Amino acid sequence: MKYIVVLGDGMADEPIDALEGKTPLEYAKTPAMDALAVQSEIGLLHTIPEGMKPGSDTANLSVMGYDPKIYYSGRSPLEALSIGVPMKDTDVALRCNIVTLSEEEPYEEKIMIDHSSGEISTEDAAVLLHAVQQELERDGYHFYVGTSYRHCLIWENGAVVPLSQPHDILTQRIGEYLPQDVVLREMQKKSYDILADHPINVERKKRGLNPANSCWFWGAGTKPALTSFEEKYHKKGVMISAVDLLKGIAVGAGMKNISVEGANGGLHTNYLGKAQAAVDAVLKDGYDFAYIHVEAPDEMGHQGSVERKIQSIEYLDEQVVKPVYEQMMASGEAFRLLVLPDHPTPIRVRTHTSDPVPYLLFDSTAPRRESWKYNEREAKASGNYMAKGHEMMQYLLGAN
Repeated sequence: MKYIVVLGDGMADEPIDALEGKTPLEYAKTPAMDALAVQSEIGLLHTIPEGMKPGSDTANLSVMGYDPKIYYSGRSPLEALSIGVPMKDTDVALRCNIVTLSEEEPYEEKIMIDHSSGEISTEDAAVLLHAVQQELERDGYHFYVGTSYRHCLIWENGAVVPLSQPHDILTQRIGEYLPQDVVLREMQKKSYDILADHPINVERKKRGLNPANSCWFWGAGTKPALTSFEEKYHKKGVMISAVDLLKGIAVGAGMKNISVEGANGGLHTNYLGKAQAAVDAVLKDGYDFAYIHVEAPDEMGHQGSVERKIQSIEYLDEQVVKPVYEQMMASGEAFRLLVLPDHPTPIRVRTHTSDPVPYLLFDSTAPRRESWKYNEREAKASGNYMAKGHEMMQYLLGAN
């Protein structure tokens, strides 16, 4: 038996008036998932433990079968693992987003325009982060380049201080959300002075792109300690993602990360390449389990774009779910396929919520005969509900 998870990050949503009261998942044309649904179990899964913040970190740990209440030590340490940062037990890792702030006001009065600087390329972001490094890096504070707008600051002998997530404060003044720690606060302010008139940002503005004009620190945490996935579940697994967070979870869990050319975490990522990499891993390379993470629905939710969120879901259906299902069926290999989001990212709020997410679980050895489609409304109507998200992995893998 082979096992594949297709994770549409932030894919779940709320009913939207402009979509005739449907969610983007309901409204999108998803023939592959709907055809699968009538042969599958669907239901709701609660991925965010009570009292924990809804994020891709806690939610994906849950889906991967790791109880966040036991294993979660912060988001940034997981990302640090993925880019090879040598963390000590006394280090604190912080996510360093390169964000877009409004330009006219004093720093404390600026508005958070874009948490991703228009999904800036890794190449441009690396040049900008290098400029920040040259000016701000000092003993005990070290910057590391990640992917796109997502980078890392290691604070030696630091503290896990409360910090605001930039995607939670879009369109708001940043003053009350700045770090209370004096050094971190000053580093953010100085980063604006370094980046605002950088040649890359001058050029970006000429092209009508959001300038990547400030660092923003968040997600502080200490070195994580995950049990090996193979040791925990007796399955040899691979991770296919363009996002450092997911790669970091895989590193911590002892899974192989597969890099796919053209996979970038954005709307126009290499969906087909990801699907093919998963199929090849389980059919040709001897792996039992593949986790395909697609970031695009979450990014479109943060952007507040209904049209692009629908488009991302349709791409996932046509270019990930369909080819994975068709190739696995053609192979004759017994398999189970789980399709789900990690958390909702509703267009209404442009950030994550803790509501349960719809799942679809197909077993090639025991196809069902149902009449439902795959969406939030029908998943709820099914009556199937799992209150502890981390139990889904054992449920997926349990029927050998």
